[in-house]
Order: sequence, then structure tokens, then C-alpha cells
Amino acid sequence: MRCTLGVDVGTSSTKGVLVAADGAIIASATRAHDVARPRTGWVEMDAAIWWDEFVSITRELLSAHPDADVTAVGVSGMGPCVLLADEDDEPVRPAILYGVDTRAGAQIERMIAELGVEEITRVGGSTLTSQAGGPKIAWVADEEPDAWARARRLFMPASWLARKLTGAYVLDHQSASQVSPLYDIENEQWHAPFWEQYAATIAQPRLAWAGDVAGSVTDDAAALTGLAAGTPVIAGTIDAWTEAVSVGAHDAGDLMLMYGTTMFMVFTNSVATGEETLRTPSMWTTAGAFPGTRNLAGGLSTSGALTAWLTDLTDADYPQLLAEAEASGPGARGLLMLPYFAGERTPIQDPDARGVIAGLTLEHGRGDLYRAALEATALGVRHNVETMRAAGADIRRIVAVGGGTQGQLWLQVVSDVTGLVQEVPATTIGASYGAAFLAATAVAASAVDAIAEVPLITDWNPIAQTITPNAALRATYDTLFDRYVRLYAATADVVHELAADQRAATGSAAHTRPTTSSTEES
Repeated sequence: MRCTLGVDVGTSSTKGVLVAADGAIIASATRAHDVARPRTGWVEMDAAIWWDEFVSITRELLSAHPDADVTAVGVSGMGPCVLLADEDDEPVRPAILYGVDTRAGAQIERMIAELGVEEITRVGGSTLTSQAGGPKIAWVADEEPDAWARARRLFMPASWLARKLTGAYVLDHQSASQVSPLYDIENEQWHAPFWEQYAATIAQPRLAWAGDVAGSVTDDAAALTGLAAGTPVIAGTIDAWTEAVSVGAHDAGDLMLMYGTTMFMVFTNSVATGEETLRTPSMWTTAGAFPGTRNLAGGLSTSGALTAWLTDLTDADYPQLLAEAEASGPGARGLLMLPYFAGERTPIQDPDARGVIAGLTLEHGRGDLYRAALEATALGVRHNVETMRAAGADIRRIVAVGGGTQGQLWLQVVSDVTGLVQEVPATTIGASYGAAFLAATAVAASAVDAIAEVPLITDWNPIAQTITPNAALRATYDTLFDRYVRLYAATADVVHELAADQRAATGSAAHTRPTTSSTEES
């Protein structure tokens, strides 16, 4: 039985799938894990977990399906992360995660002072925020000199798995473009002057595209995983971009909404056809998963993490809360929530933002809170979409993906709040499926009869349903969105003082707050 293996390392779990040549999922396996939060604003993870879970998942899947002939391996992972390793590939410290880790505020300020916002944006496409990898590298150099003295290589989850499987030291262009400001987005290469200034002792990873073959499974990796030695392994990329691949949302004009622990949005435009690389201070400009594409991307710091928090806090299960939230109705009986419980990424770019719940009375219940949380994430999506459009994004198609798409209420709330029609594909398992697809296309492209064998994602994963906004709720949510934007502006000063108190209590470093308010961008 010919198939491909796709494995994705996420924030809260690692998922693996065996996928048949026609796109059918043969089997899947998951390993749950936690991130470490040693201080307020710090989010990190031991890279040994990534490899151990890959090995465990792969052996489980192959043991359950001994007839599986894995023709290629796809890898994917959360990001951008900064994992620094020594010359023997031993991590010098835990990996620093993506924009939810906000420790590098001082380094952002210093790099902006040294390089200038205009030059940073010209080279890398985006201003520096907590999402950028460059300041996280600089933080290690500044704050942990012993670890920095040993650091020689830079990895992210996908490239770490590729390294462990094949021995290749490679990073895909999309991931590299988020190591701002060390990557030149227009020339699609490392920017030598900035690399020399901030990462001179780190060897530059070879650059590849997400679906390119990084190398083949080594004998040692084969013995550990059960995969056949010589099996091709793709370079892979960051999970949100792999999820976009999994649902075919990577053509010009496509916007992917990823419903997960966080919410992520990726809009695609094509420089290959002469479109301009879009830039705005409130979002992230990156290379795409494929040659000739660029993305304008954004992300909420919480979404599924917020609803999970409420579930734990109220000691209720999801079906109960969803039923009560639906009964609460649009507007959550007069509640309005800001979902900034872990700071916020785009478009406000404020690591010191915090959650706010306005309008509470003794009559409100947990269903109202849950409804307000769903609406808060939807309002955050709308804020990002309007910011993208203001930057020139011509959004022509929206595709939803991720675990949160299993809940019809959440999907409907997002469509109602944003006014967007969402397409939901048959398979929404996400990045692991996209990684398996990229692996399948890599194998097919290298075959003699490549044209006949290259799979299409529309065949693998057709659209199963369409979510249409309720036009009758437009005025209600227009009003709520206006209040949402004003509530952040009205509470920001007090919230920032509280965030400073929280940092003082844990000994965390100060953060950099945006110099441009979100209301000016949307």
C-alpha cells in the first residue's frame, strides 16, 4: 500500500497521518504536550519532545499498518521558532517559540535603533515584532552568553525533524523569511550584512522551498523510526502555511483561516505575475510556501487556547458550553471581550495587551462568557481582515481549516462578524495532511511519468461545506466591532500598567509596545 507520512509539531500536540495516493487518510496518531512558561511572556519547548514524538507516532502508525509502503515523508511545525544547537546538534537551550513569546522587546528596540525601520522593512518585508526570529536570536546572545558561545546552527521544528531524519541542514524560504531581519525577501536569500551583524557564529542553513526534497532517511533514523532507509524527506515549513497547502488556499487572492490554539491568517499574492509584495506595519510580510508567492499574514495569540481556558475554569465540557453559548445569542447579552489573554500579535502588535471582559453583571453565566470569547476571536479576525484590505489585499476566497472547524457555532460566528463566506474542505486535520501532500507531490515530480502522477489538492480534499454570513446580524456586529476597537484604546493604559506588575512579579523583561495604534491601520 503506497502512501506518504505527514507529521506536524504543533503548540499543544504533534500529529501524524498516513495518507494513501488518492488522499484518503489511512491512519492518524497524536501526542499531546505542553509548552513551558517559565516567566510571563516566555514560551519555550524542549526540542527533544519534537523528535521523540515523531519517532513514537511513526512507529505506532507503521506497526498498525505493516503493509504501508511510505514513499516520502512530510514534516511541518509551529513557527517561527528559534532553536539553537551546537556543532554536535545538541540544543544549547529550549526552543523559543513564535510570537506568543515576547521576551525580546529590548532586542527589538536595539535593532530598530541600529538599522532603522525603513531598512528593516525594505530587506525583510516587515517591521520587527515578537513574531520575528532575529530579535530572539539576539536575546540569546545578550542574555545567555554561555549558550550563545556554543550555538552553531539554527533550526525550527520542521527543519529539526529533517535534520534528524536526513542529516541535511536546510530551512525553507517561508520559515527563513520570518527570521526577520536576516532574510532578503525580494532576492529570496539570507541578507549577509544583517546575518554577520547578529548571527555571525551561526552557520546559514541551505535554503529550499517547502516541497523540495531535503534528503533521504539515514540508516540510523531508519532504525529508530521504522521508515525505510533512503525514503525522501521534504524540507517542510511552518504549520500555518502547510495548513494552507492542505486546503488548497495558496493561490493569488486566497485567504486561509486556521482555527487552532491560536488563530492564523495567510493571504497570498503572486509576484510571479507582477503583483506587488504587500507591506503594512501591522502585519507580517513573508515568502510563500512556493516560488513566486508572497504572503501577508497575521495571527491572534489566543483562540482555541481561550476557549480551553474557559472550559477548564468553568469545569464544563465543550458540548455544554456550546449549547449555552448558542442560547446566549449574538452580542452575548451585552458582553464584550478582548481576547488578548497572552498579549496580542496582529494587528495591534502589543505583547502587553491583556484580556478584558466588559459589561459583566450578576445575571451573566458561563454560556455568555463562552459566546463572548467566540465573538472576541471573530472580532480579532475581522480586525486583521480589514487591515489586510487597507494594505491592498484583494481577498477573493476564504478557506477555513483546523480543529476549530469541527464546531459549527464558531464557524458561523466568524462569518457573521466578518461578513465573509468561508469554504470548509472535507479534511480539516491540518498541517500533517498538508505535509503528506507536499511529500506526495515531491515524489510524483521526480517520477518519469510525473505529469500523470502529480496529485491535485482539489482531488485529495474537495470543499465539503460553505458557511454564509447572516445578513440580518450585520448591523449588530458592525456596532460591536466599533466598540471592540474603542475598548482596546480606552483600556490600554491601565492594562499596560497591570502587565508591568505581572512582569515585576515574575522577573520578566520589559516588552516593546507598538508605536502605531491599531485603529490607524484599520
